[in-house]
Amino acid sequence: MDIKRSGSQPSGRGPADWFTGTVRIDPLFQAPDPARVAGASVTFEPGARTAWHTHPLGQTLIVTAGCGRAQRWGEAIETIRPGDVVWIAPGEKHWHGAAPTTAMTHIAVHERLDGKAVDWQEQVSDQQYDGT
Repeated sequence: MDIKRSGSQPSGRGPADWFTGTVRIDPLFQAPDPARVAGASVTFEPGARTAWHTHPLGQTLIVTAGCGRAQRWGEAIETIRPGDVVWIAPGEKHWHGAAPTTAMTHIAVHERLDGKAVDWQEQVSDQQYDGT
């Protein structure tokens, strides 16, 4: 058994290559091999968001605070709120982040396939984020 004590893992800033705006990532867990699941609490300041990306084995988002947005490629933007659970299928191109005027926090859970959990792509433009 391994217990990760609250506050024992440092917060990190979301890298500009993967995010637009101010994003804080708080690691929660990363299971050792042969398990492949990992999770983090991610807080997006208003207007902040991920770049477009996919996950080889999918991703689950559990919204814990605020108001956010999520979109899969070619579909309408969805508003997400605390208590919502979002499943993103393997290989589904998508982004997620905060609403324009409200921060949002979610727990993100995904698995690694051959050591890789995410394939980052291009940034979400302001027009895409605004739905225009």
